[in-house]
Amino acid sequence: MSNQKVPLKDILFNRVKIEQVASEIHNVYPSLRTREFTREVVVKFPELELKSRISWVAQCLKKYLPSDYSIAIDVLIQALPAPNNPQLSDGDFGDFIYATYADYVAKYGCEKEYVQLSLNALHKITQRFSAEDAIRYFLNAYPKETLRELSKWTGDSHYHVRRLCSEGTRPKLPWSKKINIPVSSSLSILDRLYYDRTRFVTRSVANHLNDISKTSPDIVLDALKKWQKSGRQAPEEMDYIMRHALRTLTKQGDSRAMLLLGYSQTTPIKVSCFVVPKMVKMNDTLEFSFTIVANDDTNIIVDYILYFQNKLRKLNTRKVFKLKRVTLKKNQPVTISKRHLLQQFRTTRTLYAGSHEIQLQINGKSYGKHTFELI
Repeated sequence: MSNQKVPLKDILFNRVKIEQVASEIHNVYPSLRTREFTREVVVKFPELELKSRISWVAQCLKKYLPSDYSIAIDVLIQALPAPNNPQLSDGDFGDFIYATYADYVAKYGCEKEYVQLSLNALHKITQRFSAEDAIRYFLNAYPKETLRELSKWTGDSHYHVRRLCSEGTRPKLPWSKKINIPVSSSLSILDRLYYDRTRFVTRSVANHLNDISKTSPDIVLDALKKWQKSGRQAPEEMDYIMRHALRTLTKQGDSRAMLLLGYSQTTPIKVSCFVVPKMVKMNDTLEFSFTIVANDDTNIIVDYILYFQNKLRKLNTRKVFKLKRVTLKKNQPVTISKRHLLQQFRTTRTLYAGSHEIQLQINGKSYGKHTFELI
């Protein structure tokens, strides 16, 4: 038997999945030529990547559904299966195949005469699989109408709908269409969602704030202070939101973020025995260790920064890696060790032989740097 992994695109989009939606549509629209539809969709899959498959299925739906958009969208909505379990609070992402329905709405229903009809459709589709990409077409074309609708949806009974309000308006949503609205446009939406009782929603809120922090950190810090002071979210969940929302700022060593999280940059901390090998083989692990001691009880965030050499032998790239959160007791040393795999070829980076550097960062401040050779 082969140990070769099946590509994700073939797991999510294949003949069985297309036959499934064809059958569901045929049940409410008997005129659908299911065999022709299935054959035309599937025959092109081998040449398409995952996102292109979504677009291709939407194009085929356009060809085989009624030409009148209003009628066609009614068919799709009637064909939808039952919503994801609204009693859950996390982890139920639904079936990716219904991303094609949302894409259909974005492609063919983002017109003035269809705005409300299309938004209503996305409201239903997102309960089966997130319409976070599709909603962004409407945010760009009809921002006032779309934001007004999303504001209403923050009180929806289904947590997937509430999550869409935050996730769909994220400034830097991965793998999705860029939106042109100001980052401040969604703050009133986040103000209604940060005290949600479902992690699926609050994680999105935190990710949204983290996106904003990359360009407008003051907005994020002010919002978190206000939310924390309100007491509307449980303390443990509020702590989670703050940690997750401030992860970029903490990696950058932002003193305001550190203080908001309860980490002092003024407590004297001493680092000793920072041991780093002089040479590390390519595709092997960098093993390092160090000892920390403080002259008072304190909480610390320990990160490490790797400085990578490029093919021109310049240390022009750095990346911060999270290491550990530690509670130090007064004058009690703590030794920390770490193994970091230096893999030559990764999707995000290629490593080159030569001099590299590692730096410790504690509560946003630098505590020593060492050079090692990657051979």
